[in-house]
Amino acid sequence: MSGVDLDAYVAEHDAEWRRLEQLSRGRRLTAAEVDELVWLYQRAATHLSVVRSRSPDPALVARLSRLVLAARATITGGSHLSWREVGRFFTEGFPLAAYRAGAWWSGVGVAFTALTGFLMWWVAGHPESAGAFIGEEAAKDLVASEFAGYYTEFLPQTFAFHLWTHNAWLAAQCLASGVLIVPVLWLLWSNALNIGVVGGVMMSYGRGDLFFSLITPHGLLELTGIYVAAGVGLRIGWSWIAPGPHRTRGRAVVEAARDGMLVAVGLVGVFAVSAVVEAFVTPSPLPTVFRIGIGAAVWLAFLGYVVILGGAAAAKAKASPPA
Repeated sequence: MSGVDLDAYVAEHDAEWRRLEQLSRGRRLTAAEVDELVWLYQRAATHLSVVRSRSPDPALVARLSRLVLAARATITGGSHLSWREVGRFFTEGFPLAAYRAGAWWSGVGVAFTALTGFLMWWVAGHPESAGAFIGEEAAKDLVASEFAGYYTEFLPQTFAFHLWTHNAWLAAQCLASGVLIVPVLWLLWSNALNIGVVGGVMMSYGRGDLFFSLITPHGLLELTGIYVAAGVGLRIGWSWIAPGPHRTRGRAVVEAARDGMLVAVGLVGVFAVSAVVEAFVTPSPLPTVFRIGIGAAVWLAFLGYVVILGGAAAAKAKASPPA
């Protein structure tokens, strides 16, 4: 969707969105207004999906997301978002959803980390392959300046925002396409190939130390976030293939997708942290051991957060009687 098309799309539906906003302000509605609210809510949810897939404009996505959430709260009788609910999401909702899918994303992480390592080893051991993948001149430029220069090309705050939105979009693709399985595997393969080729080229030119010193501080958390999104997405797809006993396929997918929505929101924060590390810590003049130490500490903190809080939430849910 081009800029002109986006403007036309907004102009076409803006009146509906304004009306939806009016109906979602919490006043008592008539029966006809409730029907209108539900219809406009379904329309806005469709519009949000279209905008996200064709032109992920951050401002428009944020506006439509607020509208859809407010309308949903009005329809379901939800109260205004409270700090208690926010705290509960971060202490129970997100870590529990990530914890439940732990076997999936840890398996994805191990498999594709091994694949990435193999690709690095193979490219490093076959220097002539650099020409086939990216070209000899491009390989020399990569080693000489482009790889290190990537982290200092833009202002840190601009770079961080770019990284944040890019990684969040990649995670959203993994979650949204999980039910089809193949697209998630393709995204993971593309990521592994990119890192494996770049790392292998750097190693073949004797600059493996530079590669690992720059990619490790932020890569630990960033790649884990991608693996979490991919693992949860694949879990959604598998729930359709094998729903398990006493569950229909539809119910299994809905339950897995509900966890996927929680993970999607939580990963926005995870990628914000990894973006800050990549933009401010990775290119900093701090000694390598300190930069890697900061990245490792943040990564271990995330794993501990999921295991400890997610495990506690799982135990609490298991102990609670069914509603």
